[in-house]
Amino acid sequence: MPALARKLRLHDYFALAFGTMIGTGWLILMDDWLGRGGPLGAVLAYALGGIILLPVGYVYGQWVQRLPDAAGEAAYTAQVFPPIVSYFTGWVMLLAYFIVCPWEAVALGKLAAYIFPSLDSFELYRVAGQPVFLPRLILGIALTLFLAILNYRGIRLSANFQNAMTSMVLLLFLVIVGVSAARGAPANFHPAFRATPFVSILLTLQIVPYFMTGFESVPKYAEEANPDFRGKNYMQAIALALGVGAFFYALSIAAVAYIAPWQSLLGKRFATAIAFEGALGARWPVSVIFTMGLFGLFQCFNGNFAAATRLLFAFARRGTVSSRFAVIHEAFSTPSVAVIGITAGTLLGLFLGDALLVPVTEVGSMASAFGWLAACLSFWIVEPRPHLRLVTGLGIAVSLLLLLMKLLPVFPGHFTPAEWVALSIWLSLGFLLHKWS
Repeated sequence: MPALARKLRLHDYFALAFGTMIGTGWLILMDDWLGRGGPLGAVLAYALGGIILLPVGYVYGQWVQRLPDAAGEAAYTAQVFPPIVSYFTGWVMLLAYFIVCPWEAVALGKLAAYIFPSLDSFELYRVAGQPVFLPRLILGIALTLFLAILNYRGIRLSANFQNAMTSMVLLLFLVIVGVSAARGAPANFHPAFRATPFVSILLTLQIVPYFMTGFESVPKYAEEANPDFRGKNYMQAIALALGVGAFFYALSIAAVAYIAPWQSLLGKRFATAIAFEGALGARWPVSVIFTMGLFGLFQCFNGNFAAATRLLFAFARRGTVSSRFAVIHEAFSTPSVAVIGITAGTLLGLFLGDALLVPVTEVGSMASAFGWLAACLSFWIVEPRPHLRLVTGLGIAVSLLLLLMKLLPVFPGHFTPAEWVALSIWLSLGFLLHKWS
């Protein structure tokens, strides 16, 4: 019986987790982050997010050593909850990964159109008032098909691509931070908060789960670890991805606010590039930033695509969706039908265009927090040792708070009707697939 290829090592797990986390948000949505919290509010929110998610990461590290199953949260909750609860937990978590794929496909067109404005031509139609252009659509389709072929032909190819993209992102990130430190000024940071410190941090912290989603993708590849891979290395990969990811986001916000007055960037598309171009009066920083943005887009798209295919494959193997998605390619040892399924879904989402970007962030943030809560709650139930239950309790509290901040109207930035509709559509689709199976 065909099985998934076992070829991943520690650096592969880090690159896949970090890449799933770091995409183009720091370039495309920087004005939104600064508008939510101001520079210090946003920086503290991401730094705080990295710290408070450590207990959640610890729980995932414990789970994957005990239960190395690609189903992740669905497998963990199945230990203590009824099958239907397990299924919808996994289905909601699949949303957190899958939804990033069309997001990044759309983002490619936005990046390319900034460099080549002629791409904003041949308008096909509009979604929620946002135009969808043919050249940008073609770019998104091409990238989606390229990554689909890469993942179809083997996890080693996908991991090598991920390692290369991650290395380039981190290298160019150091260049950008160095330029900001040399040419920026502390005065650009004032005022440090958009509103009161508490509200500024809270408004940014609400979206942190979406952009920090990725560290928990490590268990999705647990069945593809090299035979020499040690169980404790899962924990190392998760902790490293969390720490470096939070540091990346916090420092990128600080670098932008330090190089230019941050209030002048509000409402500006690609505020990161605009800040460096205006401060230096040169075009080369923009080229560096957009090159870094493209590498980040590729790694984030590939990481989330790979994680989504593993989840869909694992669900099919458990019999909760059609068993066709559980097929493993005999030559490439990949979940080939699941790859085709996620590719088709990504292409459908791509046709929604720019209108997809903001609602996706909100729904994905909720989905991540829900999956973390389910994993922590399941571990708390099965773990008898008090000290581990204490850490797990912290993870439950953090995940629950992040979830409630999106669902309850008492919190600023809660779900709007558009997000509730998007979530309802996803749950309905999951119900139909489950009944079909």
